[in-house]
Amino acid sequence: MEGDSFRVVTSDTCTGGELEAAARPPDVMIVRMGAPDRYGIRLIKALRTWSLMPILALAGGRAEARRLAAFDAGADDYILTPFSAPELLARVRAALRFHARGGWLPTGVLELDNLSIDLGRRIVRQGDRQGQELTRLEYRILETLARAPNRAVTQAKIMTEVWGPNSVKSLELRVCVSSLRKKLEVNPSHPSRIITEFGVGYRLVM
Repeated sequence: MEGDSFRVVTSDTCTGGELEAAARPPDVMIVRMGAPDRYGIRLIKALRTWSLMPILALAGGRAEARRLAAFDAGADDYILTPFSAPELLARVRAALRFHARGGWLPTGVLELDNLSIDLGRRIVRQGDRQGQELTRLEYRILETLARAPNRAVTQAKIMTEVWGPNSVKSLELRVCVSSLRKKLEVNPSHPSRIITEFGVGYRLVM
């Protein structure tokens, strides 16, 4: 998958995978149900307490009970072994498309006045100006705000979604929001799209 524009981080156990995901939240998670510590279901449930990332459950056999348990825990898809690399990549791409274009967000392209945000490509365009690419952190912040348009989202919620549970990244969050405003706002010093809700967090005006 490394050669298909994906950077892959692996862990031998579900316990290790949970720690990796909390430290560096991935865009998509593949959980091997038959991992040595047998904590696949527990891992999926734990991830769902703080993240809406796409989760693919991976396991051999055709036991319906295991598949249903994975879906009930919060998995988005279930891949049976044996499988081909092209099938796995296709499932990953489909999960990412669903996540960006309608699974959790209102549309694949956000239109805010003369601003166009391509969520799939992470590109922002102001009118006829050349597009600017969002960083991974900027994208995750915008994604979190876009799931609750016109509503205040707490700093704690944003930090959990972007950096994982128990994160304390308030300064980094402010820096990232400032950088994001420079790409989204006509006048970043007087923002009209990402509004600070003092004592609470931020709100995306749509």
